[in-house]
Amino acid sequence: MDFQLTEEHLLIKNTVREFAEKEIAPRAEEIDATDQFPADIFKRMGELGLLGIPFEEAYGGAHGDYISLLIALEEIARVSGTVAIILDAQTSLCCEPIHHFGTEEQKMKYLPGLLSGEKIGAFGLTEPGAGSDAGATRTRAVREGDEWVLNGEKIFITNGSLADVLVVTAKTDPEKGTHGISAFIVEKGTPGFQPGRDEKKMGLKGSVTSQLFFENCRIPLGNLLGKENEGFKQFLVTLDAGRLAISAMAVGLAQGALDKAVAYARERVQFDHPIADFEAIRWMVAEMATEIEAARMMVYRAAWLKEQGARYTKEAAMAKLFCTEVSERACYKAIQIHGGYGYVRDYAVERMYRDQRLCAIGEGTNEIQRLVIARHIFGE
Repeated sequence: MDFQLTEEHLLIKNTVREFAEKEIAPRAEEIDATDQFPADIFKRMGELGLLGIPFEEAYGGAHGDYISLLIALEEIARVSGTVAIILDAQTSLCCEPIHHFGTEEQKMKYLPGLLSGEKIGAFGLTEPGAGSDAGATRTRAVREGDEWVLNGEKIFITNGSLADVLVVTAKTDPEKGTHGISAFIVEKGTPGFQPGRDEKKMGLKGSVTSQLFFENCRIPLGNLLGKENEGFKQFLVTLDAGRLAISAMAVGLAQGALDKAVAYARERVQFDHPIADFEAIRWMVAEMATEIEAARMMVYRAAWLKEQGARYTKEAAMAKLFCTEVSERACYKAIQIHGGYGYVRDYAVERMYRDQRLCAIGEGTNEIQRLVIARHIFGE
């Protein structure tokens, strides 16, 4: 077993860290305070190749591996959960299913614009009555001549109202339950497709989270993604990758909180000593650092399984469960170390605590992860 990052991984880590600290960190508080999508930073990520890390050069990608994408997500989340979730939604949730299940024509049509940052992507799965029970999708797609006609509603869609390209799930054969769901590519401006309101959220405020409405939305037959009635299997594969992405984001937020806590503990003087001298603080820091390192290794191992072409559903669920709960504990302790200052918005740990909370909900709640893990253990 080799636990060393490759030279390529280290180059990506250092390059993204420099970009994050110079171009994202100074804007992180402003993005949170204004709720504004950082369009210029998104474009910059496209120029740097961050949106195309795990995709082939033929589509405008960087031909890296998935571990490289996770490293980038962690480094960005260290300074901004908002920018990290935007990157996650673009790559793992929109580009990944098009790349994995799309025809060559679909990949050539959509991926270059998405990977360059010229186009924004989204993944439309969740509905008012279909959250954890994603198979309860009520959006319908009916074939009429040479078109599919979509009707339904989606909610909590990251990048939703801004997206130029969306992967959307809909029932094509309601009698077959989860075996009657298909996936489609829908473009912005298609008649019958209308974004709804953007949600006001606790954290990740510069990331747009939207309703989507489909009312007799007509798309070409060629916009079916993959095979008809195999959408449920497709989005399970998509969510496995997405859970690794959200895990890396959680690790990044935890690491950012630890970095801030250590810096503050060295500077804050009480009883004529930096509080870093006190055992209570040192134990909290030691626990944070240990859990973060364990979480990072879980993400890397699951990503390695993905790269080997092995099944990694259980490992992705384990990583998502552990990493997101580690992140919450780390951000909690970082606020505690800051004391009263940690509770006010002048200090980044307050924002990090709010941002990490979505990690235990998105890509399948942690309760669902426990079910997934248990089912694999019991061989169900």
